[in-house]
Amino acid sequence: MDRLIVKLIGLALLVGGIYFLGKNVFFATSLAFYWRNLPATGSLLCLMGGVVSLIFFPRQTGSLGWGLLAVGILLVFLSGGAYLLPTSLWHFVVSFGAIAAGFKLFTEERIRF
Repeated sequence: MDRLIVKLIGLALLVGGIYFLGKNVFFATSLAFYWRNLPATGSLLCLMGGVVSLIFFPRQTGSLGWGLLAVGILLVFLSGGAYLLPTSLWHFVVSFGAIAAGFKLFTEERIRF
C-alpha cells in the first residue's frame, strides 16, 4: 500500500509540474535569425540540466547543478526568446523540479538529496 501512495504522489507531482510549466512558458522563434534565440535555448537547457543533476545525481554533480542553475538564470535575463508569462523564474524552477522529482518517485519510489 505504501508503494502505491508513493507512486501516486510521484504521478501527481509529474502531472502538476507539466501543467504549470506548460501553462506559463511561451517560446518565440525567428526563422531568419535563428541564432538570436540561442540564449533562450541555452537558458532552458542549463536550468533543466541543473535541476536534473541536483535531483538525480546530488553527490556526483552537486556543484555542477548549482552552476548550471546560475548560468540558466543569467541567460534567461539576457535572452529574448523565452517568455515566462505571468510567472517568475522561481515558479519555473519549482515546476521543473516537480516534474523531475515526480518522475523519480514514480520510477524508483525514493529521492535522495
